[in-house]
Amino acid sequence: MTTINSKQYKEAERQSWNSVAAGWQKWWHTVEKSAQKVSDRLIELAEIKPGQRVLDLATGIGEPAITSARIVGKMGQVTAADISANMLSFAKQRAISLGMQDVIEFKEGDIETIDLVPSSFDAVLCRWGLMFLPDLNAGLSNIYRSLIEGGHFASAVWASPGQDTLSATTMNIVIKETNNKPPAPGTPGPFSLSDENNLKNSFIRSGFKDLVTERMTVSFDFESPDDFTDFITETAGPLQKMLVDQGMQRKKEILRAITIAAINYADKTTGKTRFENEAILIVGTK
Repeated sequence: MTTINSKQYKEAERQSWNSVAAGWQKWWHTVEKSAQKVSDRLIELAEIKPGQRVLDLATGIGEPAITSARIVGKMGQVTAADISANMLSFAKQRAISLGMQDVIEFKEGDIETIDLVPSSFDAVLCRWGLMFLPDLNAGLSNIYRSLIEGGHFASAVWASPGQDTLSATTMNIVIKETNNKPPAPGTPGPFSLSDENNLKNSFIRSGFKDLVTERMTVSFDFESPDDFTDFITETAGPLQKMLVDQGMQRKKEILRAITIAAINYADKTTGKTRFENEAILIVGTK
């Protein structure tokens, strides 16, 4: 069992997401072309309706908070929370640009410890955030307390690395080329909740009932292998951390190795590059 210093881990996560926030703003539209359908389905699973109060945890730069705000309308309220102040800053800018500043409230904090009023939300959402929690049970318990009786929590996590070529291919190359060790078993990360049975059991232990799970393929499309390499180096904090001690020439060689690997997923005529990933969607009721 991996022992994690929760305070140090969360501070490192905060710094990591702060460091790539500008990259996420740059690549937002590319990501959302594919990820929007996950937001839409989570909202359906959580049965969100006009006038409700919704909490979006690990909102990043604003999803699925903004999609939820469109549904709940001005008679409802969305609280969007994230551990990264820089990500929230961009989320606020997006909300203002869409005229939703009166519907969405932004709050900095991590899922496990953020102060939430008990029984105050009709629905809670979390798109690709639960996997990074050092104490999943604490996070789920905090979410459970915040829901009204009969309220829904809908979340998306990534399925196993073998089915997620986007991250797995890249990280395997960087780990090998930088002589880093793979994360120890039990370490929070993109695929740490890929075991569907363990995920369900965590929800059950926290009190959730009527669990439903489903899987969805999410495809991310890039203009070229080089385009993908730019994306991953500008949005992946862990990758940036592994590259920081590499010399300029060595860094170029590693990035070139990523691009060469990405060619395997490129259309031979157009060069357009696609990585298909599988997400697990889960919803439970309080």
